[in-house]
Amino acid sequence: MLLNMKLGSVLVALMLLTSSAFAGSHGHSKTIVGVASSTEGFTTLVAALKAADLVDTLNGEGPFTVFAPTDEAFAALPEGALEGLLADPPALANVLTLHVVAGKFEATDIAGLTEVTTLQGKVLKIDTTDGVAVGGAKVIQADVAASNGVIHVIDRVLLP
Repeated sequence: MLLNMKLGSVLVALMLLTSSAFAGSHGHSKTIVGVASSTEGFTTLVAALKAADLVDTLNGEGPFTVFAPTDEAFAALPEGALEGLLADPPALANVLTLHVVAGKFEATDIAGLTEVTTLQGKVLKIDTTDGVAVGGAKVIQADVAASNGVIHVIDRVLLP
């Protein structure tokens, strides 16, 4: 019940964020979902966003910062975990919102932070000891621009 209440709060926050005003595309015509959909290596992420009914949210105004796991990161989940999440949209949304931060944080911004709070409500620690890691996931490509935010590609799926 507590998880359902928390998830409900997250979804309300997502709806509020998508309705907030953020003017201009800063020269990029594709949203976060558009960039992920047209970039090799994000097939599983895009399918998961669709299954969790988060496409409209991440196509919204934002801005958002998304720590995007690759197809390889999803494939590295324990056997049956991805299938289980895809069959449980609320649990999947809970996992995916753990990868999204309200606001646009480029690599230079993240380097100056020690933590970020996700839409899921969890605080992710940032470690810059050896490159950049967020919540224990290594950023393997930073600053993939989108009209409504930025994507940082990570090497594993973050789990609550």
